[in-house]
Amino acid sequence: MTSGIMYALCTATALVCAILLLRAYRRSHSPVLWWSGLCFCGLMVANVILVLDKLVVPTIDLEPLRLGVTLASMTLLVYGLLYRSD
Repeated sequence: MTSGIMYALCTATALVCAILLLRAYRRSHSPVLWWSGLCFCGLMVANVILVLDKLVVPTIDLEPLRLGVTLASMTLLVYGLLYRSD
């Protein structure tokens, strides 16, 4: 039960970070905020997949999917920081 609360808090934190970053991007149009916001959206999806993997359907291994989403999210952030920043 406590792990479910922890997973929910991690998911909510990633969602709040994504919302705040994308709202800041809308005001300033800084590319770093855009790529960071996209990264946190992906991390939030990875956390949702973690909840599904551990609590909803523990018989199905969703770890490769979760790790793939996390890798894609981090790749977006690195791409944005290296190639698309001012």
